[in-house]
Formats: sequence, C-alpha cells, structure tokens
Amino acid sequence: MIKTVSFPGLGLEFTLNRVAFTIPFLNRPVYWYGVIITCGLILAVYLCSRWGKRFGITEDNIIDMMLFAVPAALVAIRVYYVVFNLDMYRQADGSLNWGRILNYGDGGLAIYGAIISSAIVLLLFCRRKKLSFLAYADLGVHGLFIGQLIGRWGNFMNVEAFGSATTLPWRMCGPSIAAYMLEHGYVDQAGCEAILSGALGVHPTFFYESAWNFVGLIMVCFIGRKRKFDGECFLFYFFWYGIGRTWIEGLRTDSLYLFGWELFGAPIRVSQLFALITAVIAGGTLAAAMWKYRGKKQELFVDRLAARAAEETEEE
Repeated sequence: MIKTVSFPGLGLEFTLNRVAFTIPFLNRPVYWYGVIITCGLILAVYLCSRWGKRFGITEDNIIDMMLFAVPAALVAIRVYYVVFNLDMYRQADGSLNWGRILNYGDGGLAIYGAIISSAIVLLLFCRRKKLSFLAYADLGVHGLFIGQLIGRWGNFMNVEAFGSATTLPWRMCGPSIAAYMLEHGYVDQAGCEAILSGALGVHPTFFYESAWNFVGLIMVCFIGRKRKFDGECFLFYFFWYGIGRTWIEGLRTDSLYLFGWELFGAPIRVSQLFALITAVIAGGTLAAAMWKYRGKKQELFVDRLAARAAEETEEE
C-alpha cells in the first residue's frame, strides 16, 4: 500500500499510502482516492449552489439533481471502463466475472462515463422540472472542472495515470513506476534502472490534467459572468477539456483502446478520440454561436425567470 514517489529535478520526494484510515471494528480501509473524489464533489456542489442564481438555478434544483446524477455516475464510470476492457473481466470459459466487474476496489474508473451519464440525467431532469438544460449545463461544467482538478490528485495517491518516459525537470520517479514501465514494455532493463536512479522518469499526466482544469475553471468563471447565450460555458468546457485531454491522453500509458482498432497503424485510444471529436464539435459550435450573437445578447434563462417574476409581482 505504501509507495515512494520522487521528483528529482525539483528535489521533492513523497511516501504515499493509498489508505487514508481504517474503519474501526469493521477493519475496512478507506482509500485516499475516494476521500479526494468526495471532497471534490462536495466543494463542487457547494460552490455551484452559491453561483446558481446567476444561471437561474436554485440550491434545491442542484441537490435534487445530484440525488440522481451521483448514483448514475458511480455506475457509468465503471461501465465505460469495463466495456473497453472486457477481456480483463472474462473467466476461462469466456463468461464475464461479475465479481471482478463489481469490485470497484481494484481501480478501473473512467471520467468520461460520469460526464456522459451526468449529461443524460441532467437532460431528463430539466425536462421534468421545466428548466433550461443549457443554463443548468453552464453551471454544471463549473462543478466538473472543480471535481476533476481535485479528483486527479487521487491518481497521485494511487501512483497511477502517469505518462511515458521523459527527462524533463518535473519527471516523476519511483520503484512502482519503474516496475510498471518495465512490465508493460515501455522501457527496457536499462530504462528501469534509470527510473530507479532518477535519471529518467515519467510525465506526471495527472498533474497536467489537474492544472489544465484549474485554468479552465478560471476561464469558465469569467465566461459565466459575461456569457451572451445559454450554453456558452457548456460548449467552452467540451472545447477546452477536449483539447487538453487529446494531448494528455496521448502521453498516458494506461489508456483504454477501441477494441483493437487502428488508425494509421496505431491503436485508437478511446478517450483521446472522444475528446478530439467533442472538442472539434464544441469549438465549431461555439465559434458559430459567438459570431451569431456578436454585438448582442440572447435573452438568458435567468433573465426570463426575472421577467416572469416581475410580471407576477405587478399582477399581485
């Protein structure tokens, strides 16, 4: 459970334990990954509740939606991973090993599963509550940026989601990293020894994505205050995150692959392909919408609510 990670170019070294604490009497470990993800979720809900008025979304709307979105996401993040790794969960006779599939403790979670499921739940929720999907989504992506920038540090505690070999000053090294890189054929024995000595390391891609999301959060907060149409933040999120994930996923050594399919002789990384497609679509749509609303502003959902409230006050 305890692993050592160092950043020799920065003069930093950490001793990490995946287990945050053990539940008394049950002798059940609670992992830092889950604690960090939960903290990110709580902070995202808290801040979105405070910012909701700018989008016409109440705190009750947020809490009610989360009651459906969180369980759906917990299922979706596992399903997405398992679907693209089915061979890992098959028994000798070819049948699925449901015990392993349902064992979240062995890792294997994919954020895109949660993003997709949350979008679907939000669409159904907004139709039911007669809310603007795009206005709610504008608020929701603030929470996604917060959750993802914090959640990636759970990968750091697990010493996972790192990238290919590098000699950059911020390279990440450690015995478990060296063993993983050697076992999966990313380095030879000499490369393994170089990682152990600190001369070689790997890209800390978990940090790249956390930092990318932090910058995205700052930008989307600014856009949220100045937006010209509902959906502007939503489109920006998929454009910005898609660009970053396309680049970062190309560096990672633990990518999910598209059923062995290849493009230009290279295996297709599922998340990289999805990120690229969404970035292109969102970027194109965002550019077209900004051109359409140049010099003017669409009536936002929050403005329509305010106008309706004013009319009801006058009638009284």
